[in-house]
Amino acid sequence: MPTVEPAPREEQSRYQVRFDWGLAGLDRVAPAEITIVVDVLASGTDAELLASRAADRGAVVIRADLRTASAAADAAVAEQHRRAARTSIAVIAVGQTDASSGALRFAVEDLFGAGAVIDALAARGIDHSSPEAAAACEAFRGLRPALRHLLTASVTGQCWLEEGRRDAVLAAAEVDAARG
Repeated sequence: MPTVEPAPREEQSRYQVRFDWGLAGLDRVAPAEITIVVDVLASGTDAELLASRAADRGAVVIRADLRTASAAADAAVAEQHRRAARTSIAVIAVGQTDASSGALRFAVEDLFGAGAVIDALAARGIDHSSPEAAAACEAFRGLRPALRHLLTASVTGQCWLEEGRRDAVLAAAEVDAARG
């Protein structure tokens, strides 16, 4: 009988700031003391489910998007100060659920939102980030000047435009417009 090697474990626990996608990603980076759920062009139910699952596991849950990235980072820093200890932070991009298959679909807007949060954490001195978190941060930093265009051109953005919600997409692209 052939020997079956176990699947490699996806491990980010050695890092303070971790990043992944959806419920499966939450499972991969858990446990974390703080979970920041990032949903830029609101998918509602998926974000609520992620937040609920993280809270059930004992995490302090913070909701974020591009407009609230710095406010989310401030809340995480405040929680770390309250604990008076280094605190693990899982940044979870919600993504979009494909209506036909139910599978998680990459949503570029949530990548940028997560990157904005991770960038804001780094600006506050919380920068021991996993490679996954660092890549999301650099995607945000490098493409920040094009956020308005990229959000309107994204799959989700195009759906919102077809629904007559262009102003909402443009507003969602305003980094730190809501300082919580």
